Amino acid sequence: MVLTFTFAGLNGLESVEFAKLLSNSNTARWAGKPGAVKPGAGCLWHRPLGFSQASTLPSSPRVPNDRRPAARAPGFCAGGITYGRGANRVTYGPGKKVLIVYAHQEPRSFNGSLKKVAVDELSKQGCTVTVSDLYAMDFEPRATRKDITGALSNPEFFNYGVEAYEACKKRSLTSDIIDEQKKVQEADLVIFQFPLYWFSVPAILKGWMDRVLCQGFAFDIPGFYDSGFLKDKLALLSVTTGGTAEMYTKTGVSGHFKYFLWPLQHGALHFCGFKVLAPQISFAPEFASEEERKRMVASWAQRLKTIWKEEPIHCTPPWYFGE
Repeated sequence: MVLTFTFAGLNGLESVEFAKLLSNSNTARWAGKPGAVKPGAGCLWHRPLGFSQASTLPSSPRVPNDRRPAARAPGFCAGGITYGRGANRVTYGPGKKVLIVYAHQEPRSFNGSLKKVAVDELSKQGCTVTVSDLYAMDFEPRATRKDITGALSNPEFFNYGVEAYEACKKRSLTSDIIDEQKKVQEADLVIFQFPLYWFSVPAILKGWMDRVLCQGFAFDIPGFYDSGFLKDKLALLSVTTGGTAEMYTKTGVSGHFKYFLWPLQHGALHFCGFKVLAPQISFAPEFASEEERKRMVASWAQRLKTIWKEEPIHCTPPWYFGE
């Protein structure tokens, strides 16, 4: 089977043919209780962010109602949860390398405390920890033609995705991008530490993803999701919120966290091949007591003691969210 796609995303390709796409995809299933997942062997395809509506995409598989797993949500908490798929479990230990991509303006913030305790705990384990402090680095979030140092493949019409792809192959991206890609390439685990902005990442972190995780480095076509170039690495989102835990539930005013973390965890990280660990969510630290904030930090530190024993979460397909 050959499928033709039309793209409007950063890859910049106008038309791509896929042969036998996703021939080995399997359905992700919950194990029937919050915080647990039945081991599976893969993640289902979804329409990646940036694809145009004109795309001809494989339709989501329709599982009979009597076979479809109950729409159970994992019980997110400040201390995080451990669940995953046994077939794709990754085991690491001391001596591994960790990259923390940190996006907060204030070093003394709660995000700063979470970053510091991660550096301290992982270093005590014998890990080599590198921090990309995006604000301190004055990291450029804009994806522009300045990112390409060599000649453009098409100087008459600038297409960032195409030019970044060609520049990646020729090693003619700017040094700040190459430096970050090297950090990612060397890391066994990448932790993203950030406050939730408009149900997403801060602009400076979004720019990091746009510029660093480019086609040719993090993925290719084909060569994404389970075959993404970063498939031997773990990734984890450590997020702080302004709202309380009750606000981020199925019946809460903001809806469940799984809905707006899905584009980040599945559409960005797993698209590049990352095996994604359960998110660490610290709810409303600004409004918590000093004792509660200390408990949140301690809970994060405690989780990191056994982080290498955790299994990746399932990357849930869109139909799974239920009616």
